[in-house]
Formats: sequence, C-alpha cells, structure tokens
Amino acid sequence: MRQDIIKFCKNCLMPSSRPRISFKNNNLCNACEYLLLQKKINWKDRKQEFLEIIKKSKTHEFYDCIVPWSGGKDSSFIAYKLKFDYNLNPLLVTFAPILPTKVGHHNRNEMIKLGFDHIYFTPDHIVSKQLSKRFFIERGNPKVHWDAGIKSLPIKTAIEKNIKLIVYAEHGESHYGGLTLYKDSSKNLSLEDVLENNIGDNPLNWESDEISKNQLYPYILPDLNKSKNKFHALFFAYFHKWNVIENYNFIINKINFKTHPKGRTPGTFTNFDSLDDHVDQIYYYLQFIKFGFGRASRDASRHIQKKAITKSEYFNYVKKYDHELSKDDMIKFCQFIEISVPDFHDICDKHRNAEIWKRKKNKWKLKFNINNHAKKSYYNNCG
Repeated sequence: MRQDIIKFCKNCLMPSSRPRISFKNNNLCNACEYLLLQKKINWKDRKQEFLEIIKKSKTHEFYDCIVPWSGGKDSSFIAYKLKFDYNLNPLLVTFAPILPTKVGHHNRNEMIKLGFDHIYFTPDHIVSKQLSKRFFIERGNPKVHWDAGIKSLPIKTAIEKNIKLIVYAEHGESHYGGLTLYKDSSKNLSLEDVLENNIGDNPLNWESDEISKNQLYPYILPDLNKSKNKFHALFFAYFHKWNVIENYNFIINKINFKTHPKGRTPGTFTNFDSLDDHVDQIYYYLQFIKFGFGRASRDASRHIQKKAITKSEYFNYVKKYDHELSKDDMIKFCQFIEISVPDFHDICDKHRNAEIWKRKKNKWKLKFNINNHAKKSYYNNCG
C-alpha cells in the first residue's frame, strides 16, 4: 500500500489499508456510510421485528436461545438484555480463549452469578498450539482457528440441543468497514460470510501429518443441509442501536466488571475491550505490522464515530500507542508455541508490507508517518 494510494476516511480516519474496507467518492469509508444509514432506522419497528422472532423461537423445553459469549462487555450486555429485558432463558456458550487471562475468567464468573447456564468448551491444547503457530507463521494471524471455533461451537450446540435461535453481537463487516456478501448480512449470519471474511478457507484444509480430520472437529463448520434443526442466527445490533462504549457503561453497572490490570490495554488508550486472551495483543500488533495501523487507530476510529473523542485526540493516541507490543503477552505467546523471542520478531518482520515499511539503521520504520498523513488527508477533506 503506497503512500500515494492510501486514503483516510474523512470522518473516522480509518485508513484504506484495512482489509476489505471501501471508499466512495465523498471519501467516506463504508463503515461511516453504514453509520449514516443507521440514523434513518425506525428502531421501534426493529425492536418489534425482534420480538416477533424471539416469540417464534420459544419452542425449546429449556432454552430460548444461545448467546456466543466471551464474557466481554458486548456479549455480556446482550446476555443481560435478553434475560432481564426480554424475559428469555439464554444458554451462554464460550469457545475458550487460546491463552485465557485472569480478567476474562473473573468477568465470566461475575456474569454467571446473575443466573445463567453456561457451556465452556476447551479444544485440544496441542492442536490449538500447532494451529496457532502455523497461522502465525503463514498468515501473521495466530487466531485463525479460534475465529472458526467461536462460530462453529454455537451452531453445533444449537443443532445438538434443538435450540431455534442464536444471537450474535454485530456484523463486523458492516459496522467497521468490510465486505458484505448479501443484502441482509447485517441481520443474519451466513456461513459463507464466516468462511470468506473471518476464516479465509475451510478448516478441513488444515488437515496435515500432525493433525487429523477428527482433531479439527471443533473448528469445522457444520453442514446445515444435513441438519434437521432449522435455527435462526442473527445479529443483535441489527435490531438495537449499537454502541460499544455504551455497552461497557451498561455492564459495569450490572456486575463487577474488571478492566485491564495496567489501567490501559497495551497498544491502545482504552482498558475495557478484548480482555480475555493474551494472544489478542499479538493479533493487534501484527495488524500494525501487516497494514500499518494498530489497535489505537482501530479504537480511536470507532470512538470518533460515536463522538466520544476528537480528531486531535485520535492523532495523539495513534502516535503514542499504535506501535506498542506487550512484552509480557509476547513472552507468554512465545512460550505457548515454543519459539524464541528473536524468532518471534523475525516472523513478524516477514509479514511487513514492503510498500509501507523500510529498514533504516537496523530499525523498521513506516515509509510515511501515518499520523501526519492522516492529518493531511483529513484537513484536505475538510470544508
């Protein structure tokens, strides 16, 4: 991604190096275009539509729906609303983080105290380690298999238990800028969408001399054509105004929700998002390596959309935190996949985009200053 072709959204400042993002002639990214459409929605009608759907799903003897649940602010917000506002009995389903954190464990326990049934599935540790190492080396993303697992488990559970409704959070491709395969992608989950945008290929392709097809079962998406249970998998954010900051403010008033123990999550200015897996820090650092923008850019962009910070604050946060890597989390990850710290950095360097990185005096630097370039792009688009 050369300096002369990179764009920044004139509203949220998300760069065009974000995978699958697109821009229209007015220099707005498709996430901000979607946000404008949200302002035209009659949310009372959407809520009524949701009520009709959940009414039809109440056919199970015990559970009205499944909530794919990490224990984070968003999925906990949804679980709480479904149970206490909609009078449903949701079954919470968690595909275990790759390297679980104490904060994530605490937040899940606090939520369960309110009275939820919960399934916590832990896949084969050895297989998870092998896949995490493989995808770290091959794709610069150590969480590819986990992305498959969190989509596969709730669907399999719904089929096995004959539960008619699965309620996910938001459709990321619509809300944050990406590829929407269908007109109703922001409303209904499709397995084609999952394979195309979340996983990248079919987990059956991951079979190798070390990993058998049977060992890949936790990650393989079910064949819905062979399922007798016809369930509905939808996104809560289609039917309700979605604001991750408000979700956090809501849930901290309901449970003793802990944030990052250091007061700020490394790589960004927030402390309340993506807290349950030590590997998340590696994932976001590699985002910076591959695409030239880090976790601070991601978070600041979303905060600008909700008018929670100014663009001046965006520039400061990006400059301070985008490049950060948590040493503690990096060491935990290296120990997990059994590589040395120098090997870790060598692998990361192989994923650097040569169009945006240069090596000078044994140090890697971006060929352009994203902070200044975003400012220039922003001010050129003002007025």
